[in-house]
Amino acid sequence: MPLIASIIPVLNESEHIGACLDSLIAQTFPAQNHIVLVFDGGSDDSTCDEVRKAIERSVDANGPRIELHPNPEKHVAEARNLALSMLPKSVQYTVELIGHSTVEIDHLEIRLNEWRRIESMAPNPLAALGIRVHPRKGEHGLVENWIEGTLASPLGSGSGQFDSFTVSGPTKTPAFAMHSRLALETVDGWDTSYITSQDSDLSMRLLDSGFSVFRTPATHVSMVKRSGLNKWWKMGHRYGFWRMKILRKHPKRASLREFLPWFGFLTTFLLFFLQPNMSLLLPSCYLAVLVFEGVRSSIRFKRISALFGVPLCLLMLHTSFSLGLVDGLFRKGRASSDR
Repeated sequence: MPLIASIIPVLNESEHIGACLDSLIAQTFPAQNHIVLVFDGGSDDSTCDEVRKAIERSVDANGPRIELHPNPEKHVAEARNLALSMLPKSVQYTVELIGHSTVEIDHLEIRLNEWRRIESMAPNPLAALGIRVHPRKGEHGLVENWIEGTLASPLGSGSGQFDSFTVSGPTKTPAFAMHSRLALETVDGWDTSYITSQDSDLSMRLLDSGFSVFRTPATHVSMVKRSGLNKWWKMGHRYGFWRMKILRKHPKRASLREFLPWFGFLTTFLLFFLQPNMSLLLPSCYLAVLVFEGVRSSIRFKRISALFGVPLCLLMLHTSFSLGLVDGLFRKGRASSDR
């Protein structure tokens, strides 16, 4: 009977879902203890056909059972709650993946071993265990390289899902978490009012309910990022928008660094009127930091284009995220169109 269920909400993922499912079919973890549930939110490409082909490949390879189900409400939170209601009784853990991600062949085996190791030392019952996020395998395009360099910078990754942490420990932002089914049911699953950041809200409710939430660098997910500047801008705005929704519900999640761009802008605005000769101080410091990150990225990744590409992407991220924060104060959320 399945012990672990991999949950994959998809929408128009025909280009990537086959590789995602193949990486699960190839797991060293016993196939009879693993089930994969794919929830399609109404794809109008060949996503469902690709899933059906993967189902056949899994049968031929004696892999895990893969099921394709509709997700009438389309969004991630609804798909995961739907999965929670459909899981076989034997499933104790869920693993959250997305259609444009892949994992190594020993991923689930390491996940479970790390869970048991950390569970033995956690101060409270373990509810979630996150992992690291790596770039996708293969050659990257020009803008995709810039974005990867930006996310590798401490000015671009923050402490969220793209954080390059190296030591396991408690966290409030477990990326691609493995969850305890009992813990999920205790807090009634995901809040479907969040189209994005539903995982942040879930983690806060798990912590508030007395559970532990950890992360480990022992394994990772390889994830396809944005490949265009327009999508990069939209992603930053969306993250800022829903981040504000999270902060309104969970004020203790607030971090000063998230508001530094607004602090710098408002301070510069005031200096322009009160001390004009000092008004360029903060913009000059910010520009110097961007240039430094561009130089550092170009040396680290051996790409001369990172000299200007990484500073550009950092500027776009900080601006779009900051505007999204303000937008999130006033406007009701809707489904994104940036992927």
